[in-house]
Amino acid sequence: MLGLSAVAIISLLYPDRLKFPFEFERGQIWRYEDLRAPYDIPILKPGDQFRIDVENAVASSNPVYVFDPTVARTAREAFLSQFAVELDSARSRADNPDLLRQPERHRRYGLRVLDKLYGQGIIMARDKDEMNGMETVITTINGSEQKDRTIAQFYTPGDAVQWLEDSLFYTDLKSPEFLLGLLEDKLEHNVFYNDSLTNRFQAMARDRVGKYDGLVRERDLIIRQGDRVTEDIHQKLLSYQDVYQSNLQTDRSFWSIFGGFAIQVALVLGLLFLYLRRFFPRVYSRASSLILLLMWPVLYALLVRTVDATIGISPWLIPFCIVPMVIRIFFTERLAFFVHVVVVLIASFLTSLGFTFTFLSIMAGAVVIVMDVETRDMGRYFRSLLVLFAFYCIGYIGLELLRGGTWRTVDYLTLGWIGANVFLVLLAHPLIPLIERIFGFTSPITLSELSDMNRPLLEKLARQAAGTWQHSLNVANLSEQAARAIGADALLVKTAALYHDIGKIKNPGYFIENQNGPNPHDKLGPKESAKIIISHVTDGVAMASKAGLPPVIIDFIRTHHGKTRTEYFYRTYVKDNPAGEAEEATFRYPGPLPITKEQTILMIADSVEAASKSLKSPTEEELYSFIDKIIDGKLLSGQLEESNLSFSELEVCRKTFKTILKSANHVRIAYPKKEEE
Repeated sequence: MLGLSAVAIISLLYPDRLKFPFEFERGQIWRYEDLRAPYDIPILKPGDQFRIDVENAVASSNPVYVFDPTVARTAREAFLSQFAVELDSARSRADNPDLLRQPERHRRYGLRVLDKLYGQGIIMARDKDEMNGMETVITTINGSEQKDRTIAQFYTPGDAVQWLEDSLFYTDLKSPEFLLGLLEDKLEHNVFYNDSLTNRFQAMARDRVGKYDGLVRERDLIIRQGDRVTEDIHQKLLSYQDVYQSNLQTDRSFWSIFGGFAIQVALVLGLLFLYLRRFFPRVYSRASSLILLLMWPVLYALLVRTVDATIGISPWLIPFCIVPMVIRIFFTERLAFFVHVVVVLIASFLTSLGFTFTFLSIMAGAVVIVMDVETRDMGRYFRSLLVLFAFYCIGYIGLELLRGGTWRTVDYLTLGWIGANVFLVLLAHPLIPLIERIFGFTSPITLSELSDMNRPLLEKLARQAAGTWQHSLNVANLSEQAARAIGADALLVKTAALYHDIGKIKNPGYFIENQNGPNPHDKLGPKESAKIIISHVTDGVAMASKAGLPPVIIDFIRTHHGKTRTEYFYRTYVKDNPAGEAEEATFRYPGPLPITKEQTILMIADSVEAASKSLKSPTEEELYSFIDKIIDGKLLSGQLEESNLSFSELEVCRKTFKTILKSANHVRIAYPKKEEE
């Protein structure tokens, strides 16, 4: 369910886009097979040519002016009204006989003048002056009629008055001055510039410009493998890419794109699940571990999708190296690198940066793993980041030169984004304790804090059970060195060794390393003594839980004796009660058996350190034989049956224990006595 949920979430980020299957640039060598057109491909005009054609079309589009019929209508009504008033006044005064003899002729002539001037069109003087010349063409709309005319064909209000004055006195009217007075103030502009229609006509002109200039027929060769991408071929490839993307939007449904991408994501995540099941079964079986590992592909898919859709931000900014840096803290380098590859592969589906991005991101993760970046050592941490940035830069420049570029063609802005990417890797440090709290893991930072001798529980152990504390220090040293020798987690086993016997704080006097006087077991029976000895495991678990120690440390307390017997008290009981062998379970530790290499190392180190104290000035042979006997006893009694420790690693640990205990017990070579003469 976790895997299917991750596939669904990531797939939903990719509903409407697929990348063109070829990467190309001008001047590059075509590294793919011969490419033929799968269908007819109209060839796009080069970007500059298309832009120039559009600009020319817009420039040739005429400004649009519209006739306003209300201006002429208002002028006619005003003329008729004023004509009637003035005619009545003339009749009452009887001072204009010419007008009084032919009033209707004067009225009709005035209306014809208005119709002529307004029909021709009166434009604002400012609009006419702003035109480049009298031959400038404009488009006029008068009702349903659309016509292209030159600006010279229009009157301004001044032109109209001048025409009226020039023509009126050449008529056969008997009283032209009467009409002049009535008409000259009725001439206003009735042709207005229309911005919205002008923009619409320009848009129509732009739309009429063809995007294409030629055609590649189906099955025609576009480019051969090994040929250089020339300017002409580059334009054909761009045209193919444009048609390809258009076909995706029109022919592919949402579900086909969703399904195709979901299959790719499912393959990648399915491989991760198989890898976990095969090589990390304990991680595979823990829901919290799976959630943590699946969280990274989902989060980075969201991040890449968001950044890729944001103008002005490059996907190079995304710090992918946080993934292996954090995962190796809680798991192993192998798993960290595998998850990093999964994250980068899924991210590559969602970005258009191509092979360069994928290659450098995967290799950067390898650099982080190989350099063993240590988040606890800030000086080393910063030095590692500088090396990481240097790798990014060298790799990016190298790939640019490999593509046929030069130092001048290197995109230094991309190097700036990469620098910011490396800086953001610093976020790995605060992420570690956050993930630790959320998922219940234990980081080296926490282990370092827990190994501080001033921790309350360790301080209490040192104060109330000094012998046990000294034993714990010795076991911590043995375990740490053995873990280092086989490549196990030395810090984890060292920290666990310091806490493995904290249960002895409850009854310190019942353990031989803390006894300075009479043995309290002399007053108890074997069963009671065994119960007290065994209880230091359960008491230790309870104390560790109460103190808030991580579960991984508590597991060491549970397993450091496995299911062994308290041999001394068991044999004493059997000696006194020959039929008591049936009660063997009373004398066994509850377990469980150790599973991890670190738990196994602690169990063996605890046994050999404690047992070696019983030897009094042993020789090297005696000490080595004793250590072999203890380790072989663990094997023969089945205490290591569930352990991940291999036999070869066990032998390395055996040699390490022998070397350290030889020095601790001050074993010296026994020299032969000098013979008497």
